[in-house]
Amino acid sequence: MIDKFAIGRRTLLASSASAVALGLAGTAHAQKPLVIGFIYVGPRDDYGYNQAHAEAAAVLKKMPGVKIVEEEKVPETVAVEKTMESMINLDGATLLFPTSFGYFDPYMLKEATKNPKIQFRHCGGLWQEGKHPVNTGSYFGYIDECQYLNGIVAGATSKSGKLGFVAAKPIPQVLRNINAFTLGAQSINPKISTQVIFTGDWSMPVKEAEATNSMIAQGVDVVTCHVDSPKVVVETAERAGIYTCGYHTNQAKLAPKGYLTGAEWNWERVYTGFVEAMKAGKAPANFVRGGLKEGFVRTSAYGPAVSDAAKAKADAVKLEMLNGNFVIFKGPLKDNKGNTVITAGTSQIQTDPALESMNYLVEGVVGSTS
Repeated sequence: MIDKFAIGRRTLLASSASAVALGLAGTAHAQKPLVIGFIYVGPRDDYGYNQAHAEAAAVLKKMPGVKIVEEEKVPETVAVEKTMESMINLDGATLLFPTSFGYFDPYMLKEATKNPKIQFRHCGGLWQEGKHPVNTGSYFGYIDECQYLNGIVAGATSKSGKLGFVAAKPIPQVLRNINAFTLGAQSINPKISTQVIFTGDWSMPVKEAEATNSMIAQGVDVVTCHVDSPKVVVETAERAGIYTCGYHTNQAKLAPKGYLTGAEWNWERVYTGFVEAMKAGKAPANFVRGGLKEGFVRTSAYGPAVSDAAKAKADAVKLEMLNGNFVIFKGPLKDNKGNTVITAGTSQIQTDPALESMNYLVEGVVGSTS
């Protein structure tokens, strides 16, 4: 639950932040535990994106010499600036995690420029060396690996050959997930299709339900998503008797019959590394990435509807990924407009910068980025 008194104090202090307050924060840091601020765009118990981060924050709370301050339901507006300022000036935070995509520019960048001794790390792929302040950085996981595995299971389970994907915005990370999911399914059935519907924002429960029902009416029998909280999509699909693949955290208990598997974050691994660096007197790394092999992401346990054959196929590919021997995006690959996006003989491994700026949907995806 949000501490209303804390929010009131932060609002007052944020409006009059001063050099004196900054000095006090620095002095406090030398004498007191490492204070870390987490900021969430939605509720901490959303069965999704925010919960995945909050679960990792809960692990950090158990570490000696660490104090965690959190604020949830903070819009991607100037409101997040005020929250960051108050965490620094009032709580003495020296490491901040503004976790939502829209917090980065201009809000986090502005605060980082004003507070050069404070470390800011953003969840996403927007940070660039030489362009952004040295006290900022980004971290993300190659969760498209898990989405590819979701696709394998979905493709093996689908009877109609029609999959569905409810997505928030056509940004690179989302497109990468849609494409990986589709390519995984096509490795089982090359003729399979994925219908995508973009809702326009990270949390649009009504539109998410409408999109899911629309897909079901058109014959989709497995659906997944990339929205902040998959809860509405998963529960809507379960009521309709179709299958789902989860995202962010494990939603199996929301769909005991239809949940196939899921792509989950393991932010604990990332955050622990950042904290250990800070406690050692070092700045956290500016650019942090990892997938299944590094333990940044993981898959949900298989549900009762998953066949032994589907499990075997997905497990075999997962083992290749864990060994660093599997490439998702390789040529020849066309987008859904017929253009070649990766030429024959070319592979784009997970660290390829091109994947961080993906702007297309692969062949077999029904939908548009605009």
